Amino acid sequence: MPNTIIIGSGCYIPNRVIGRDYFMNSEFYTEDGVKIEKPVEETIAKFVEITEIENRRFIEDHLSNSQIGYEAAKIALEDAKVDGEDLDYIIYASNFGEVTEHGYADFMPTMAARVKNKLGIKNRKCVTYDMLFGCPGWVEAMILADNLIKAKVAKTILVIGGETLSRVTDPHDRNRMIFADGAGAVVVKATDEENVGIIAHNTICDNGPELNYLENAPSINKEVDQRRLYVRMLGRKIYEYALKNVPVAIKDTITDAGLSIEDIDKILIHQANAKMDYAMIERLHKLYDVKEYDHAISPMTIQDFGNTSVATIPTMYDLIIKGKMEGQSFKEKGNIVMTSVGAGMNINAIVYRFP
Repeated sequence: MPNTIIIGSGCYIPNRVIGRDYFMNSEFYTEDGVKIEKPVEETIAKFVEITEIENRRFIEDHLSNSQIGYEAAKIALEDAKVDGEDLDYIIYASNFGEVTEHGYADFMPTMAARVKNKLGIKNRKCVTYDMLFGCPGWVEAMILADNLIKAKVAKTILVIGGETLSRVTDPHDRNRMIFADGAGAVVVKATDEENVGIIAHNTICDNGPELNYLENAPSINKEVDQRRLYVRMLGRKIYEYALKNVPVAIKDTITDAGLSIEDIDKILIHQANAKMDYAMIERLHKLYDVKEYDHAISPMTIQDFGNTSVATIPTMYDLIIKGKMEGQSFKEKGNIVMTSVGAGMNINAIVYRFP
């Protein structure tokens, strides 16, 4: 049975840096629709204290999700030295697709099809899929790619994660300060080399009471148009759910790989809130009775990039493997974890071993 290895990567990080001043004229409301009367500066300062998000990146008005996905994909293909005509599949993970100027999700044609078009790929047998799986979408797309390769249906696959969340946020919701834009991509390939690449993966879908922890909903300001929908999250519920479930899911995946926490060099975790990420990594180590550990095991980009959803992990991977993230590197023949939690609620994790 073939294994799945990453042979190239790329990312697109928008040039527009959005800091505190961008939100200074905002009127924020509570989840119950009550206007928050305390100074906006105080609300923003508290937000930064909890999330550590000082800056985030927004794309420029003339760009689109498929365009930044294309830019990341083009770099990944060049890095992999792969001709787009040789791709068997393109899988594009996002939450809202192209997003129109009015903030509506647009998935027709698919994001993957749009990128194939922009890349100028003529191969009719290059199949284009979109992955809708919340923030864990890119990791799940990698799992799908691994399944296709192990089933010998495909040999070379382009996996993209791209999002323009700045276009789907409620201007009256404090949580809008979390979200950002970006895209990341990798090219994966089948190899006959044993015990390398994706050596274990795990997916959990809790779609009961957790279903609406993240959803589309009208503005929390009841005085504005209630027909338009925005991304809405129940922050406390998500925090509690993630802290309880994500560390266990990661540990189970590490166990499935025949490894322990001491064998893991890096944990690339989806980032929506720095406090939540720190707590999940600490809880994971506690499951192994490890009290002290090197916090560099879990690289952080959220402070400068914000929550880019499906783009977070492939962007981090690309920056680290190309030596562009200070103090971070991958070990030769080392093991890393890629993991995410998000709308659904869905959780997934991959253990990846460098060939």
